[in-house]
Amino acid sequence: MTDDAGGFTGPRGTGPGGGALLVVGDVVTDVVARHRGPLSAGTDTAAAIRTVPGGAGANVACWAARGCADVRLLGRVGAESAAWHERELLASGVRPRLIVDPKAPTGTVICLVDGEDAAERTFLTDSGASLRIGPEDWSPGLLDGVAWLHLSGYLFFSEPSRTLVAVALESARARGVPVSVDPASAGFLARWGVDRFLSLAEGVDVLLPSRDEAALLTGLPEAADAAAKLSLQVPLVVCKQGRKGALVARSGAVLAQVPAVAATPRDTTGAGDAFTGAFLAALLRGAEPLAAAAEGCEAGARAVEQVGGRPGGGAGGGEAGGRPGDGTSGREAAGGRPDSSER
Repeated sequence: MTDDAGGFTGPRGTGPGGGALLVVGDVVTDVVARHRGPLSAGTDTAAAIRTVPGGAGANVACWAARGCADVRLLGRVGAESAAWHERELLASGVRPRLIVDPKAPTGTVICLVDGEDAAERTFLTDSGASLRIGPEDWSPGLLDGVAWLHLSGYLFFSEPSRTLVAVALESARARGVPVSVDPASAGFLARWGVDRFLSLAEGVDVLLPSRDEAALLTGLPEAADAAAKLSLQVPLVVCKQGRKGALVARSGAVLAQVPAVAATPRDTTGAGDAFTGAFLAALLRGAEPLAAAAEGCEAGARAVEQVGGRPGGGAGGGEAGGRPGDGTSGREAAGGRPDSSER
């Protein structure tokens, strides 16, 4: 945890690749409610409920840290849970720089997960402090030692964080640091506007939309057509399709469809974030886009077999989890940190 003048917390990683991944994005508290069958309006619906650390940006960073030696995260949180979120990020191998907002609490997302076979989820989102991050939280020095910058699409959906996006993109271009963006939310994207999103994202190197986001950004219902069209605007487009794997497109054509990895889903929260984190880590290790997308599909499969959007979220069925402000992290409550092989 840092104040506005602080740096990244935690030891600097060493390893292949020669540079760090910096993720700028949301850090939130997820309340995951897994129910079976439709919700019963006006009365009770039984559910298994867990409170876990989340946020698309933070999730991407944690999954990337399993394959990248130096992953950094810039985000904004409330004072009530800042220490908890910092501990959880450090335990996942991420070096966080968390700005503590003096007014707003940490964002909270209620994830309603249908316990049927598809484990599809619906989000109720209070962005809290996460979208109050702004240009005052950015410094070009944050790119020192950074080989890749990733921006969470949620930053595009509030005025202060949009200004941060513009400033960060300018800094990255000045240093020749490649930039990727994950559009993050078809719902928010539809409300804010496709043209505005594409205008602000102009000049990014990699776009990682979901199938629904790609369709929304192009007006084309078929994922392959949408990915191909987007790749005329962005050099590399990787369209995430869930059970259908991923499409890799460049220069107006789909290069390949990368197959999904078989999985038994429990909770699809964060599956796209897992794909993005593993994909970016593979690129930084020198993998070609198709191989990197295959690693992304593997991570996405592992993500849906557990509860919550972070690695090690309970694939074995455990329901342990520290809560914000209780003095323990989820991993400490479960009996210790994972060893390095789980990162």
